[in-house]
Amino acid sequence: MENGIRENGEKERSDGSSRHKVQPEQPAPLTWHRKLSSGGRRPSHFTLTLQEKLLLAPIGVRLWHHSKVEAAHGRDTIFDFTKKRHITGHLGVPLGGIGAGSIGRSYKGEFQRFQLFPKVSEDVPILANQFSVMVSRPNGKKFSTVLCPKTTEMAKESTGSGTEFWDWNLNGDKCTYHALFPRAWTIYDGEPDPDLRIVTRQLSPIIPHNYKESSFPVSVFTFTVSNQGRTSADVSLLFTWVNSVGGVSGFSGGHFNSNMETSDGIHGILLHHRTANGHPPVTFAIAAEESSDVHISKCPYFLISGTSHAFTAKDMWYEIKKNGSFDHIDWNDNLVPSEAGSSIGAAIAASVVVPPGSVRTVTFSLAWDCPQVRFGDNVYYSRRYTTFYGTNGDAAAKIAHDAILEHTQWESQIDTWQGPILHDRRLPSWYPVTLFNELYYLNSGGTIWTDGSPPVRNLLSGHVKFSLDQAKLGLKNVVGNDTAVEIIERMASTISRIHGPVTSNTAFGTCLLQDGEENIGQFLYLEGNEYLMWNTYDVHFYSSFALVMLYPKLELSIQRDFAAAVMLHDPQKRKIMSDGKWVPRKVLGAVPHDIGLNNPWFEVNAYNLFNTDRWKDLNPKFVLQVYRDFVATGDLNFAKAVWPSVYIAMAYMEQFDKDGDGMIENEGFPDQTYDAWSVTGVSAYCGGLWVAALQAASALAREVGDTASGNYFWIKYQKAKVVYDKLWNGCYYNYDNSGSRASASIHADQLAGQWLVESSLGYFFPLDCQSMWSFPNC
Repeated sequence: MENGIRENGEKERSDGSSRHKVQPEQPAPLTWHRKLSSGGRRPSHFTLTLQEKLLLAPIGVRLWHHSKVEAAHGRDTIFDFTKKRHITGHLGVPLGGIGAGSIGRSYKGEFQRFQLFPKVSEDVPILANQFSVMVSRPNGKKFSTVLCPKTTEMAKESTGSGTEFWDWNLNGDKCTYHALFPRAWTIYDGEPDPDLRIVTRQLSPIIPHNYKESSFPVSVFTFTVSNQGRTSADVSLLFTWVNSVGGVSGFSGGHFNSNMETSDGIHGILLHHRTANGHPPVTFAIAAEESSDVHISKCPYFLISGTSHAFTAKDMWYEIKKNGSFDHIDWNDNLVPSEAGSSIGAAIAASVVVPPGSVRTVTFSLAWDCPQVRFGDNVYYSRRYTTFYGTNGDAAAKIAHDAILEHTQWESQIDTWQGPILHDRRLPSWYPVTLFNELYYLNSGGTIWTDGSPPVRNLLSGHVKFSLDQAKLGLKNVVGNDTAVEIIERMASTISRIHGPVTSNTAFGTCLLQDGEENIGQFLYLEGNEYLMWNTYDVHFYSSFALVMLYPKLELSIQRDFAAAVMLHDPQKRKIMSDGKWVPRKVLGAVPHDIGLNNPWFEVNAYNLFNTDRWKDLNPKFVLQVYRDFVATGDLNFAKAVWPSVYIAMAYMEQFDKDGDGMIENEGFPDQTYDAWSVTGVSAYCGGLWVAALQAASALAREVGDTASGNYFWIKYQKAKVVYDKLWNGCYYNYDNSGSRASASIHADQLAGQWLVESSLGYFFPLDCQSMWSFPNC
């Protein structure tokens, strides 16, 4: 174990990989590893010094006032300094596919961080959402426990919920958690029965290049029970779930449960949740597979808290502990909606006899169905998975059913994807583990994946139209006039024509799809769960490698959205927090900082600390990413569709070349992604991105047949390269050329442009690369 990295069966690692049957009880050869008794490292809250507080006070006052104004209109702001979140160091691999909501899970076994609606994250665990086990032996010995260690916080929360009567006996020292996204394993070695070994494997359908199952809101839990004793063991595995979407939602009343229709030996319970605050309803399904060895029984209703005299959480626990199943209870008269102030749950049990020296397997699934996602004032989109299961809100049972039947194929595909990297001896052991586990954000980064259709309601008034007077643009001497003409035509008419008024003057990249091209849907993810902006582009520059390598069609979808946004002009004024000035929301030719917050695609640039229309890195990053994505996918239709946006994004940057030397200059404020650092003049970071973008634009122009523009951008590159070289001081590129005290600083990210362009073009500065890497005078 190194830095929390577990190596399982290292002797099996080799330079190659071999196909083998996936065994759910066997963790991957490399995993992140923790004992369930581990306390974890709780992150500390960020604080400011007194000097920093005084410096930021004017911005703070504007932000406070802005948040009050937005809240009065029912809108969120990009961050809320007053909101305290539930901070924990226990998080493990989350549940669910991509873009249909997610549910977090701690390595201790808690279900927490419910992210089922845009921008909403209910972080606190729901105590009664648990797996549990009961074991009895012929000699009269009995063992029972919730498969989660009890904590002090749990003891406080359980009072009055009935869960205080459950058996919280698990010894976490004997239990080990293994994580390798999108799978996790927990090994209960001799817990609670010293002669029993239980392994649970959690699996979500995150499968590269799979645009169907990867969108499903479901996870599968496979329990492998090994009896190492001399007598048979009667084992009952219990899955309990609360009719709640996190927080206090379970107490609002009107929620109800129902039995799921049995099919292919799969039994289940549906929990129908009536949401608040205008969010669409949610239905959960908990299911288990019956077989010749495994018997399934159900408790479709128990009261967790409230004044009703119904069957309680305490009663439920005693029943399963006494009888090993729920077969002795008649539920016909008990399935009533919950009352306000009370909360209800459901349970499903799998009973199996495990002979001595034998192994038995039990499979559960958890699915949820929330087919629509809501933004702003009743703007609704359908999620991607509804393409396969419909939008009626009745798909949870089918999703849970299908997942149990198909999950072995999913795991085989995941193993095929991860195996070669896990077995590559050239890589240090920590690297593959980090590489895969950091992909958790594909699921729990607030991601939303739509079916690609416009919103179900037309909320645009249509009274603001964009137009251009072509006669005033003076394009007679512009190189590559055909491209320029196409740009003018797009700006003047195309955007307002596609899909009618719904998508006019918006960042809907689906309008750039060519005839016959698949509409894979649109994809959103938050910059952070505390920093609320969709698809923040300056940092997507870094994270996008995961998408282009694993889900390239989603990456191209994002790029089409930003290509459409380049052509977008929104004159609506908004206040900038850094200086209090009012500026247009988005000007023609600028790449937006983000795709929006409260009404994504319609209101871009939720970020308002600085005027990002004057940032120097966004446009070059757009050009670089478009070219990289073209190289990675070979999709010439994509390149041709977004080329006019690339061209105008480059043309937009000309205004920042103040002296006509081919190189852009920063303007003395934080006009790039490092928005706490001011930059003046030619800079290592933005200058490098610009030089790289000129090369990429030249190459892309030639690929789409615009030779004149290709030559133009190449000549610009040759000029800009000479200017950029002047920042080289023999050891590194200076921060900028302003002559200030910070000018000689080393910007650690100064080679970002070179890094990306070399991954696409294979060259940057042909004559100077060696000196850059050798640092001869340092």
